[in-house]
Formats: sequence, structure tokens, C-alpha cells
Amino acid sequence: MREIEFTTIQGIHVGHAQDLNAATGCTVVICAHGAAAGVDVRGGAPGTRETDLLNPMNLVQQIHAVVLAGGSAFGLDAASGVMQFLEERGIGFDVQVTRVPIVCGAVLFDLTIGNPRVRPDKQMGYQACLHATDEQCPQGNVGAGTGATAGKILGMDRAMKSGLGCFAIQTGALQVGALVAVNCLGDVIDPQTGEQLAGPLKEDLRTMATTEEIMISRYSDQADLFSGNTTIGIIATNAGLTKAQAGKLASMAHNGYARAMRPAHSMFDGDTIFAMATGSVEADLSVVGMLAARTMERAVVAAVKNARSLCGLRCHGDLGNR
Repeated sequence: MREIEFTTIQGIHVGHAQDLNAATGCTVVICAHGAAAGVDVRGGAPGTRETDLLNPMNLVQQIHAVVLAGGSAFGLDAASGVMQFLEERGIGFDVQVTRVPIVCGAVLFDLTIGNPRVRPDKQMGYQACLHATDEQCPQGNVGAGTGATAGKILGMDRAMKSGLGCFAIQTGALQVGALVAVNCLGDVIDPQTGEQLAGPLKEDLRTMATTEEIMISRYSDQADLFSGNTTIGIIATNAGLTKAQAGKLASMAHNGYARAMRPAHSMFDGDTIFAMATGSVEADLSVVGMLAARTMERAVVAAVKNARSLCGLRCHGDLGNR
């Protein structure tokens, strides 16, 4: 088994567009030839597009792109730009008079950082497509991770900067990878070492508190912690899967969230994972799911380690870590 680029996975192109001053952006994962896809939404506050279409009972069997964006529900507009880009190139479901690109998406809440009046829109989605490539995928303050943060239970002045991360592996002919924008309420932990990488900062702004301990100590509070959460990600593989199997793969990948983010799937997060199966390599679904969880946890770690300070928020590197 060896590490590969996320964009090495058969049929996958990734593009980003962002506004660093406004601290928001979007990421598109395109599979022009179509991918069997599934989704699993675990958080209590999701913002998604075309997820009902991924039910195996429904007609369309393949999708052509997934969009991850900031901007909360406003950011769903970025998918319109992706649809325009793909339609112009004859990519989509044939309805005789045109081809309708099948574009799924999810958004995270980043309105409390940067300029809340600037959100990913149709133009930004189109720009992300123009930048789509099968070359190395940038990480950190890019695309949907531009305004991502972590450890917000003590307020945004104690939160840390997070970002976008990816990680992929190949074993034999099988390729499995994860791409994720980490915008969690809680802490990010490296499952391999147990090290806390991000979380709410203490008053010294140099050391971290523990989100779960804070929540337990305040168990009777009915605080509104909605402002600023939701982690959204994609698993891509060249395995040959059905829609139903892709849905199960997305479900299994959530184990990666649970290992690397504490807590995950809270009522204040809209944690969502899409799965895209682009190829025809035969593989046992249990093995693909295990590798998906493993790559997702490494992508979450990469998102935090590659993030840089923005809008006054400190990052992992600022705390003496590299």
C-alpha cells in the first residue's frame, strides 16, 4: 500500500476558487464520465443539494460533480456555475434537448470569519471548474476550507483556523482517497498519536482546552452553538460500486470523522460525506470502507496541519507545531 495524490484516482479532477479577504471559497470534484455516488448526512444542521437523487430507488445512476462550499446555505449557489461549465462541454444526463449535469453539493458555515456578505456564488463555482485538474491538490486555506475553523465552543475569539485536506492510497489496482473541509465545533485529534491538533484556545491563546470536557461541564446549558460548524467531505475510489454500495461507503467513511474529531456529528454540525465510485476495479466493500475511514481521518489531520492563520485566527503552526 502506498500514498498517492487524491487526483490520481481514476476519472477525478479537482478545482478550487476562493476569496482570502472574505475568507470563503468552494471546491469542485468532477468526474466527467460519471460516477456512482452515495451520501451519508450525520450532523444535525446540514446544508445539501441533490442528496435525494442519490437514493438507490431514484432514476439517475451517476453524478458528474460534487461541490463543497462555504457561505452556509447561500453557498449552494456555487453549484449553478458548475452546472453551466459542464453543460457547455456536453456533460450530463441526456434529456434530448440538452444534457443536465448531475451536481451534488454541501456547504459549511463560515459567515463568522471574514466578510459574511461575500459567499460562493455561480461565478465562483464556474471559476473552480476552470481550475480543475488532475495535478496535485493544494491544501489548507483553499477552496471550501478557506474559512474553515475548529474548536468554537468558547467563541470565535478562541477558535483555531482549520482548512481543506486530502489523502489517498493505492493497494494493488485499488485506489481510495478522501478530501475534506474541516469546520468542526470540537477538537481535531491525530488518531495515530493521540495529539490534539486543534481545539478551543485557553485565555493565553497558546494552549488548548478540551471541547468534550467543556460540554460535559455545561450539560444543562441549552446554548445555541450553531454559528460556525459542519465538516463536509468526499470519498473517491476507482472501485466498481452500485449506488447502494456507494451510500454504504459514505456511511463507513464517517468512522474517520469520529476518530479525528471530538465530538463529531453534533446537533450543531451538518457533517456530510459523499462517495464517488469512478471505475471498475473489483474490491470487497468492507475493505474499501475500511480504507475510506482511514484516508478520511488522515485528510482531517492534513486539513489542520496545512491551515495558516487568517482573519486573526491562530493555526496549528502558531502553537509551536510543524
